[in-house]
Amino acid sequence: MTTLTAVMIGGLLILITLVVIRVQQPAQTLAIPDKITLPDGGTAQAFTTTPDWYAVVTTDNQILIFDRVTSELTQTIDVK
Repeated sequence: MTTLTAVMIGGLLILITLVVIRVQQPAQTLAIPDKITLPDGGTAQAFTTTPDWYAVVTTDNQILIFDRVTSELTQTIDVK
């Protein structure tokens, strides 16, 4: 019974340590390719890519679709 208690306390301490380490890490910044320029000084919130296009979700509730080859803006979708 004492061994089980010691193992459980040790496991709990490890979990608490891992949570504290994870919380102290700085937030990751979003890195979009340099060749993509967001219109009107927009700020990227999310980024995804496919074989044919890139999509950038901006903080002003827009989805910007860019051609992967030319990096030109091909479509803008307003999200409401």
